[in-house]
Amino acid sequence: QVQLVESGGGLVQAGGSLTLSCAASGTIFRINSMGWYRQAPGKQRDLVATMTSSGTTNYTDSVKGRFTISRHNAKNTVYLQMNSLKPEDTAVYYCTCTTWRPYWGQGTQVTVSS
Repeated sequence: QVQLVESGGGLVQAGGSLTLSCAASGTIFRINSMGWYRQAPGKQRDLVATMTSSGTTNYTDSVKGRFTISRHNAKNTVYLQMNSLKPEDTAVYYCTCTTWRPYWGQGTQVTVSS
């Protein structure tokens, strides 16, 4: 089993920045992809950004140029630097990683006020 613990969410004004962190622990043989999804009230959970173990990244179009995903493979940790935040970025952000199956964190709330 793999456990994911997120941190770094909070309330920020539009135009501000936040950094999310997520650490994986437990029985880990090899983590392939790590990343972030988000879910706004009444909406489905959507991809924000992912990064493979080799460093290949994938971003949803709405965050390109504003968000940066990074990983520390030896620490099984993934980060999401979020700049120029907008009210529409408000959501619960979920960390995910994939070994032989996907695992999810509990989520951390990000609220951007206008």
